[in-house]
Amino acid sequence: MSSQSTHTAGLSARFGGLIRRPEFGTLIGTLVVYVFFAVLGGKVFLGAPGWSAFLTMAAEVGIIALPVGLLMIAGELDISVGAVVPAAALTCALVSGHYDLPTWYGVFAGLAVGVGVGFVNGQLVTRTSIPSLIITIGTMFAVMGLTLGFTVMIAGSTGVFMTPDPLAKTLLGSSINYMFRATIFWWLGFAGLVWFFLHLSPWGNWVFALGGDRDSARNAGIPVAQTTVALYMLSGFAAAFVGVSQVLTFGSAQVAAGQAFIFNSIMCVVIGGVLLTGGSGSVIGILLGTLTFAIVNQGIFFSGIDPNYGSIIIGALLLIAVMSNDSFRALALSYATKKKGS
Repeated sequence: MSSQSTHTAGLSARFGGLIRRPEFGTLIGTLVVYVFFAVLGGKVFLGAPGWSAFLTMAAEVGIIALPVGLLMIAGELDISVGAVVPAAALTCALVSGHYDLPTWYGVFAGLAVGVGVGFVNGQLVTRTSIPSLIITIGTMFAVMGLTLGFTVMIAGSTGVFMTPDPLAKTLLGSSINYMFRATIFWWLGFAGLVWFFLHLSPWGNWVFALGGDRDSARNAGIPVAQTTVALYMLSGFAAAFVGVSQVLTFGSAQVAAGQAFIFNSIMCVVIGGVLLTGGSGSVIGILLGTLTFAIVNQGIFFSGIDPNYGSIIIGALLLIAVMSNDSFRALALSYATKKKGS
């Protein structure tokens, strides 16, 4: 009897620990919005078309949201991702389309643009006292201007076409049954790597320490500047990866693309329970926040709801998610305080 009581108590403790996690509120939100739009969207939303639609959107936003989430956990922001996406796409298209060089030259050139912008952001953030929000807004407009200027100067228009080679197309721009794009699998793989580094490796402790107290982290011997620069380079790489995958998928790149990724990625991270002030968050939460955001976006289309109400629904979702995440976080803190007191 005592062993059964002990087993029951153990299960109760584990369940209590689960519901006190901040991302538990995001999990509930994900399930609620999926059921809601499944009822309105019917079999089409429940079937392959619905799943491919919201998973494809989640993959593109999610690849960028993961490093943006790491930056927010570290107490920083990156607004420049919206400019890096078209910059990388057009770089790839110009190199491999306009100049007709091998596709992989264009791919690596596009990724290099993202890493370079991230390096510049990291250096400016670590070497000045200017807030990262202001710095990345500045680099965003600078990259946008350079992208437009060079594209028009070289190609004579704001769009460039290219025909990728079969291997590059298969790895980065293909789809299964013309629905499930390759970026979905890249997103899941990228999420696995980020989860390992954030939650299992010492590097993850550095990221949380930066968001908690940067001066204390520096005094503890953590390479604050190098870690910050690495996070910005990762963010730039992810945005460039999305841009390159888009041009390989559709065979063209446009200057006026990528702006939606700025706030969409931040929204996914916040819905996933990451604090804007830094020091708290998880990869699972970011994944769930991304899924929730994508389900709502595509659910509006499949359910026949007037798209004009879409922004209202998404805004309400953001507010509800933040409030629920704060409630679960307060519950966890109160439990920890009581446990420490006992």
